[in-house]
Amino acid sequence: MADQPLKILIIGAHPDDADIKAGGTAAKWSALGHVVRLVSLTDGRAGHQTVHGPVLAQRRQAEAAAAAASISATYEIFDIPDGELDDRLEYRHRVIRLIRGFQPDLIITHRSTDYHPDHRFTGLLVQDASYLLTVPAVCPDTPHLAQCPVILYFSDAFKKPCRFEPHIAVDIEGEFDRLVGMLHRHQSQFYEWLPYNAGIPDQVPASDVERKDWLAGRMRDRIRPLADRFRDLVVRTYGEKAGGRIDLIEAFEVSEYGAPLNAEAGAKLFPFLPATWVASLSDSRKEWADVPEAEVIKPKAVKPKVVKAKAPEVETTEVEATEASGTSGNEPPWLGKNLFN
Repeated sequence: MADQPLKILIIGAHPDDADIKAGGTAAKWSALGHVVRLVSLTDGRAGHQTVHGPVLAQRRQAEAAAAAASISATYEIFDIPDGELDDRLEYRHRVIRLIRGFQPDLIITHRSTDYHPDHRFTGLLVQDASYLLTVPAVCPDTPHLAQCPVILYFSDAFKKPCRFEPHIAVDIEGEFDRLVGMLHRHQSQFYEWLPYNAGIPDQVPASDVERKDWLAGRMRDRIRPLADRFRDLVVRTYGEKAGGRIDLIEAFEVSEYGAPLNAEAGAKLFPFLPATWVASLSDSRKEWADVPEAEVIKPKAVKPKVVKAKAPEVETTEVEATEASGTSGNEPPWLGKNLFN
């Protein structure tokens, strides 16, 4: 490990979002001695069929703390009510202060394309904060950053207005047990609320040991298809032989709102990925300075054409079919993060 440990900030909307989407990779960083902080922008008070409000929020805070401690990380939970997150200025300023206070090398969060409004607004708040992190006059009570860190997005299966396009695939087979251990500590979610929401509460085993085994099977089935969905990236990252055998990954997309992920940044932020992947990196976004002036302020006028509508023949690919059926390794849009259907 480098002399100076990395600071990794994983921002989810609810207590357990960061764990579900990036827990395996978080465990890798933590095992190398890096500083990992998981964050929930809401208090989770709505995520249960019978218990709500402050009682559930307190329970979920304890569960999240235990989950983070299991990988030597920390969890911070905002007091914003679950289901009531939006893009108000107050919340943007809280996110700015959060990021400035921690001074992360890397941020991971939701895309603003998602089934849950709290997820969407979490992604939007991080996006809206990104440039302002460097502006001294905004939230002047907190020292501004010299530059925005690299920002990544969690994987998802949503297609409109744009698909998730990963730049990073991390093999988490070696961290799978630790990931399950994290999720196992969110008892209110994985053994109560999510099974209830999926209509299968009677399938949850009674004993703690059986529950954990049951959860491991569910999670393996949920994660495994992701490697096949992005097999080309896995092979490019780990090589033909190893990449063809990898079953369990977490995938991330580089956000254009953060710093570019070039080879120097890639080597620093992902010390557990092969050097060949690092060497293949080029800047993952265009700076405005790189865009010709004509493209920025003088777009070519396009004369609209009137075209008679014709019903297209739609050919569904195998990947699209599995995504639509909810077997893509990510959640189908109508079920969200629920891994029990």
